[in-house]
This record gives sequence, C-alpha cells and structure tokens, in this order.
Amino acid sequence: MYFQKDIETISKNALHLLQSERLKKTLEAAATTPYYGKLFQEKKIDISKIKTVEHLKDLPFTTKNDLRLSYPDGMVAVPRSEIVRIHASSGTTGKSTVIFYTMKDIDNWATLVARAMYSTGARREDVFQNMMGYGLFTGGLGLHYGAEKLGCMVIPSSTGNSLKQLQLMQDFQTTLIHITPSYALHLVEVIKENGINPHDLSVKKAYFGAEPYSESTRKKLEEQWGLDAYNCYGLSEMNGPGVAMECINKAGMHIAEDYYIAEIINPETGEPLPDGEEGELVLTHINREAMPIIRYRTRDLTRIIPEPCSCGRTHRRIERIKGRTDDMLIVGGVNVFPSQIESVLMTIPEVGNNYRIVLDREEGLDRMHIQVELYSKLFQGDMKALKKLNKEIVEKLRALITINPRIEFMEPGSLPPSEGKAKRVIDNREI
Repeated sequence: MYFQKDIETISKNALHLLQSERLKKTLEAAATTPYYGKLFQEKKIDISKIKTVEHLKDLPFTTKNDLRLSYPDGMVAVPRSEIVRIHASSGTTGKSTVIFYTMKDIDNWATLVARAMYSTGARREDVFQNMMGYGLFTGGLGLHYGAEKLGCMVIPSSTGNSLKQLQLMQDFQTTLIHITPSYALHLVEVIKENGINPHDLSVKKAYFGAEPYSESTRKKLEEQWGLDAYNCYGLSEMNGPGVAMECINKAGMHIAEDYYIAEIINPETGEPLPDGEEGELVLTHINREAMPIIRYRTRDLTRIIPEPCSCGRTHRRIERIKGRTDDMLIVGGVNVFPSQIESVLMTIPEVGNNYRIVLDREEGLDRMHIQVELYSKLFQGDMKALKKLNKEIVEKLRALITINPRIEFMEPGSLPPSEGKAKRVIDNREI
C-alpha cells in the first residue's frame, strides 16, 4: 500500500518544519559542491542564516544554463563511487544537463511515483504498459520503477511500433498506460483502423506527460479510449515524473511537498507571487543526496491552487501546465501558447487527432497558418460545409488569441504522426 497517510495528510505546521529541516541539510550538502560552493562564496551567502522556508527567497535562482556550465559534475555532492545512475536532458541548444542519483535517490523516486499512482486508484493487480522512451530520458524509467514498486506487472514497450503496442494490450490485458498525448491520439486511430473498438480493451487509466496539452485534448482522448486520464508532471532536473500528479479527483496535481519546495514567481521580475496567481514554477529539491538543486527555474507556467483537495491530501496542488515561457510564440506582437490553439481545435468534433502550426513572415508581417486533419467523412461533403467549418474555427481562434489564422484542411494521416513528443510548431520566420 502506498498511501503514506502521515506524510500525505501532514499539517501545514508540521510540513513547514519538515521542509525547513530538509532545506538546511540540502544547503549544507550543496555548499560542498564546486558550483554552489563557489556561488555562495561569491555572493557572500551565509547558509547558516537560511533557517526556514521563508528565507529561501534570499538565495539566487538556478537555471538550465547553470547546469550546463557545471557540466559534467559540478553540482554533485557525493563521491562518484556512490553514484548508481545518471539521466540527461536533450542538448539541442548546447550541452546536455546531467542529473546524478545515489541508490537512495532512485528508491525515493520510485516511492514518490508509486505514491502518486496509488492516489489515482492504481493497485498492484494492474498491468502497466509503459509507452514512453527509455534511456537517458527520465520519463520511461521513472514510472517503470514506480509501477514496479507499487507491485504492478510492467510491460516496458517504450515508444513506437503501434501494432506491437496493440498486441501487448490485448494479450496481457493492459489496464494502465503511460504515453504522450500526441502518441495517444495517433495510437487510438491505429487501433480503430485495425477494426478494434478502443473501449473493448482493458485499459482503464492513462498517465499523460512529457508535453503540454489542453483539457480539451484530455477529454477527447478519454472519450476515444474510454478511460480516465491523469496529468503527471516532472522534469529531469528534479528527478523526472513524480514531482506532481493528479489524484483520483483530477482537480490539479498534488506536489510532493516533502521532497520539493514550490514557489511561483513573476517570470519577468523574479518576484514571488501569492498562491492563486499564475506565474513560473520554481522548485527546490530538498531530499536528494547526489545532486541538490536550489530554486530551479522550470520555465513552466502554472498557479498554485489555494483550496484544499477533497481527497484529504494536504500537499498543495498546481494547475495543469499552461506552457513554457520559452515555448510562448510572439506573433505580430501577440503572445500565443500552442496549447491555446489546441484547446479550440479539440472541441470541434470534425477535427481529427493531428494538427500543425506554421509561422511565416510575408511582406514584413507575421502570418499564422494552421494545418488541421479532418475525419475522412468530411472530405465527402460539399465545399459549402467545409467553408462553414473553416469560418467557425477561425472565429473561435480569433476570439481567444486575437489573431486571424489561415486554416488548411488536410486528409487524415497526411501530417507526420507522433510516437514521442509532438512537434506542433514550424517557425519559418527564423530561416
């Protein structure tokens, strides 16, 4: 059983004491690392004065660039002989960011994930099919170890090979899946093309993560698959998945506050914001041996939900991630998040499961072009119906993002399918 009642229903005062105690130990460990040791010295930071969570704001932020500058092991607080694993994020804009784990770190991570899965109703009798990537990416192994810790039978199927995924689901009566939303949209079409009703499969729950997506997409996938979908949040710098997850109520993701101190800041000024206001999530890991990370700027936009959850867990919740500050598009001076566009498209029944946003610059002006797959039956209708649908989509998008996009209808399957993280935006303005 992975309901840790004493921790998950801890009082606010007791949690404050626990976090403050763990923060102190984390800072002491961080001070022994080359990166933080030098930083504290240069900034004249006396960590003995950081006694409670409230003092955290007196410390500088850590950014992804700081992790790159400390590559390969400038933030490691234990001897290399105690390291049992590394994970790394992609290095598309420079060196990878590498995260180190001791055996205790791995076990704690698995416990967090098991605890989170238990809160959604997952139990040891379940069969868990993991359709996330393995290797240096944290998503696959994070839930793999957590599901095993919970006692589930785990199928490490990884990404792609859709027909094999379907066969495994049928042969072993898979009840839980871990998958990106974009691949779930593609896979459900493959299942239907093979003459199978997704509702006839044994799958009852899905854990979505690795990419931003809208509530409309969740509802669409729940209807198509006939399951309950849960938002899961994590990032490699903070272990991976398990930082926060929805409980059975699906009313925001509970942060594992015995492991993480969460702050919301104004992304422009860095100033802290009160619970309830939207801003950038900042996390401090307070229970990791190998690599303590302090006030990490996630770039993820969300807000802390101030109201208590009816499930009885007292750890605060965050809303679904709206997007990343570095994923925001500026089109003609207007700030647009791809998830806003998705939220409109996925409410329209005629729209299929794939779309793509293409940005161009014509005569010095930004133009947005959205390619949208339609269900095949629509292509057998008349032009009048298509024009009406086009107008409906444009008007709904304009009402939300104040931009007049050009909509291009595509045949089903004409856009590249996603078997991992989806590439939804093509920005030709930089070319």
